[in-house]
Amino acid sequence: MAIGSTYKVVELVGSSSESIQQAVDGAISRAGQTIRNLDWFEVREIRGTIDGDKANWYQVKVGIGFRVDSGEDITED
Repeated sequence: MAIGSTYKVVELVGSSSESIQQAVDGAISRAGQTIRNLDWFEVREIRGTIDGDKANWYQVKVGIGFRVDSGEDITED
């Protein structure tokens, strides 16, 4: 029987003064600096701040999934 992939998920908060998309991209980019095999993401929360009558800062809590290599330790730190 073939065994499928195994994934681990890390949770990061990305932020941007420009957009939700940039906040997500920033979190993924940062994760990619230290984690291999990034595969998917899930936006878990969106929030921001307001200045006057406009949104001026965006934050997103993102779960980022990556494939665990064979033999890699997946225990919690």
